[in-house]
Formats: sequence, C-alpha cells, structure tokens
Amino acid sequence: MKNSNILLYVLTFCLPIYLLAQDSTNTQINKLKSYILTDVSFQNDAVFMGRNDSITAPYLVPSIGYYDASGFFADASLSYLTKSNENRVDLFLFTAGYRFESKKFSGYVSGTKYFFNDISYNIQSEIVADVSAIISYDLNIIKTSLTTSTYFNKNSNPDFFVGAHLAKEIHTRDESFEIIPTLSLYAGSQYFYEEYYKYNKTGNNQIAGNGSGQNQQVESVVIDINEVNKFNLLSIELSMPINYYYKSFIISITPQLAFPQSNATFTTEDAVFKENLKEVFYWSAGISYWFNTSKDNK
Repeated sequence: MKNSNILLYVLTFCLPIYLLAQDSTNTQINKLKSYILTDVSFQNDAVFMGRNDSITAPYLVPSIGYYDASGFFADASLSYLTKSNENRVDLFLFTAGYRFESKKFSGYVSGTKYFFNDISYNIQSEIVADVSAIISYDLNIIKTSLTTSTYFNKNSNPDFFVGAHLAKEIHTRDESFEIIPTLSLYAGSQYFYEEYYKYNKTGNNQIAGNGSGQNQQVESVVIDINEVNKFNLLSIELSMPINYYYKSFIISITPQLAFPQSNATFTTEDAVFKENLKEVFYWSAGISYWFNTSKDNK
C-alpha cells in the first residue's frame, strides 16, 4: 500500500475537502495488505465549496478506520468544536466503501452518513449523507483526478458535485518528506447553501458568512436563493499538503486557499440582493498512526 494512498484516506475522511495525496514508494507501507489507521487532526474552520459561516468552526478531529486487503474500508470520526463557549461534539460521521489501485489508476467509491449536533452552525449542517467517488491517473509528471459526489439534504433536493484536480508530488530522495502543490476546481448545485440559510437557526448565518459577504449584515430571514438548481463553478482552490513519514507515523499540514465562484442571489423578507464572495484561507494539521494487520507472504 503506497503512503500517498494512506494519506488520501486520512484527508478524505478526517478532512473531507482534501482528496489528492500522491503516489510514492515507502517500503514499509508497500508491505501492508490490511491495516488500522488512527488519526488526530485540527482544522481551523469548516469550509465547503468555498463557503463558510461568518463564525469560524475550528475542529479537533479524531478518527479510526479499517482498510482491508480486499479493498473494503470503513472509517468513523467525530469533530469536536473547540471555539470558546462553543465546546461540544459537533459532528459524528461514518464512511464505508471500496478502493482500488493499479499501476496508473487508483480511486475509491464510498458512502458517508453525517450526524450533526442540532445547534451546529457548520455550513454543511443540513446535509445528512453523501455518495462519492474519485478516480486518479498518474501521468508521471503530474497526477490528474476526477471526483463526483451526491450530497443528500434534510429538506430539499440532493446536490451533485464534480471536481477536477491537478497535483504534483515533490519529495526527498528517501521519500520521507513530500510537498504536493494542487489545483482543484469544483462545480455543482447549491441546495445545501439555500437549506443552510433557510433552516439553520444557530450561529451567525443571516447573510453574514464569508460565502455571503463578510461585511454584509442583513437582519432578516432568507426565503430562498435563486437558481440553486443550476450547475455552476463553485470554487477554485489551491492547496499544498506537506507530509512527513516516520516509521508508522504520518505528520501532515495542509494550507488551502479557496476562491468561491457563482455569487448567490438572496431573497429575504425585505430585499433581494447578490452576495459579495471573498477568498478564504484555511488550514489543517494532523498526525496519523497505522497498525499493520497483515503483510505480504514474501
């Protein structure tokens, strides 16, 4: 099993927006067939498709997962909100799926169930489940990936998203340290966004988040967001995962810059106006440890 694929699953299930770890050849991990992966990560804010609430949502995210030689995997994690006066378990999620790998191709398909705290102000808090897939092709010089996903919302239609990614691995000769500059584009519908503003009654979500204009405070209730069913470019993102491998440990930090696209038009009780989207910088850092449960018989 390649170390980048282990990192792929860490980022996918602990910090779902990061999907693009690259292939390399750590000999210890290559011997693994089945393993248990534990992880503790911190993310400074909850950002989804370039959008977030105006109140930051910093999370401590422990997780544990089992990855079988057959390709089956299952992972569980919780997100503990560390913001002052808001300390609580904000989200629990469970993911299961199947992964595959060949010489040039790799990928997975998975399903995730979300259990948000009733008072969560996470921008995804009206989402209840998703079905996702990623396929990657290694061109040697650069790695290309395509992601697709369907997100199911509590009170409206599901959202469909696609993402395109280009990533370049830069690593030391012994491959214990790597940097992976990545460009990602995400497109899809925005039912999740409308549902968040219509049904989430906590946080500071009355047209005040980064996704809806940081400096714009409108104290009225959103009735709807125009054209949420349209398939539009939602976010252009730059990230640079930095990973260090030591024995069975992975230490990682990922800075990320999102440029949200396709400004929404809000209809409130008092007015109709277009949001002012602004770029958002966010980051995550974590440490992982894997327990080998089987090896090659060689």
